[in-house]
Amino acid sequence: MTPEQVTLVQESFAKVRPIADTAADLFYGRLFTIAPEVRGLFPTDMTEQKKKLMAMLGLAVSNLNRPEAVAPAVQDLGRRHVAYRVEDAHYEPVGGALLWTLEQGLGPDFTPEVREAWTETYGLVAGLMKRAARTEA
Repeated sequence: MTPEQVTLVQESFAKVRPIADTAADLFYGRLFTIAPEVRGLFPTDMTEQKKKLMAMLGLAVSNLNRPEAVAPAVQDLGRRHVAYRVEDAHYEPVGGALLWTLEQGLGPDFTPEVREAWTETYGLVAGLMKRAARTEA
């Protein structure tokens, strides 16, 4: 990622933080709409899951300029996802739901450049998680 992309992701996420609960609701609502098959991988009560999502996003975003600081946590998450029956194919709708959620939350601030920066960010995070999961399986 370029320094400009890191800045775009961090600045755009700062605009999402104040609406974190709504963003988490939007994200999971969209995910379960576009990939209903993944609903069973999650608990019935999503309250804690939504908090975990926003916390992990915050951790990843705040450390984009220091990937070595966040890589172990992201890799650990990927390994834990094996026990939750997460498959590589599940990562695509998650990325789609994330971008859609950001578009809804940011409105006109979700420019093509911001979309590309988030696409790059998600690709890096998902890649780390998938590689770590393969070592666990």
